[in-house]
Amino acid sequence: GCSSMTVAAVFDSAGTLLRTYRSVVKVDEHKLADASVETTTLTFQDPDRILVLLTLHSRDIMEKNPDALLSNYLTDEGVRFGISCGRRVIVSDVVGDILYGDKTAKVSDMQAVIRDCWTTVSQRSDNFALNAGAIINLRTKMIEFTIASAGYPFPGVREMITQLHSQGIAVFIASGDRTEKLVQIADQIGIPRNRVHGVATPISKAQIVQNLKNEYDVVIMTGDGINDLSAMKAADVAILTVQQDGTRPEILFETADYVIENICEAARIIQEMAVNCETE
Repeated sequence: GCSSMTVAAVFDSAGTLLRTYRSVVKVDEHKLADASVETTTLTFQDPDRILVLLTLHSRDIMEKNPDALLSNYLTDEGVRFGISCGRRVIVSDVVGDILYGDKTAKVSDMQAVIRDCWTTVSQRSDNFALNAGAIINLRTKMIEFTIASAGYPFPGVREMITQLHSQGIAVFIASGDRTEKLVQIADQIGIPRNRVHGVATPISKAQIVQNLKNEYDVVIMTGDGINDLSAMKAADVAILTVQQDGTRPEILFETADYVIENICEAARIIQEMAVNCETE
């Protein structure tokens, strides 16, 4: 019957639920690069690039010697990392060796992205979560880019989540961002902490969707970038949102069942799935 149709809605965070600003430093030039290229796209441009998230505290690193090696800072402070994205499945030891042994990136390369990102986003929102990371290169065995990103919810997101919950739709986040940061955002927009999956690679995002398909009749994936592609393919319904500026690979448009320009449009599509029993 219609009443028992269970629906899970999975959302990416950065660029999907959150308007996201990124800063990128190209390490060999030690200067800010054009940040309009989405970091996952930047990662996918070279099969040897791996995007890693760092558990560093932005305020702490800002006080350190800018000329020191970033790898020394990461080692001294015991900064951990999570692999967020890459074309290859890679063992973390290899990534750690590059990250902690790099001789090129300076503390100033990380300070620059944090400062730029913080300055820009704090003018637009007083409630945001800042992530720090790097793109390492397996071929050159170096830190190629330092990255900071910060996001705040698109207008109406909190209301949309409340609306979905009130209709019995289970809402999840599956994101490459750090779990601690996502939990801050989830609390703001009303998603239970046990439904937040952080440091999710493209493969693990797809796995989250697959697992939910065992529990729910319909699983819908909403994302905005190439790292959401596998999860979109795994879902019963794929929604691509293009609210965040930037160019996207054609394959995303070919895979999506719906393309939306405002994240709040997802609510209508998801609600229709919950009541549409004619598809049986």
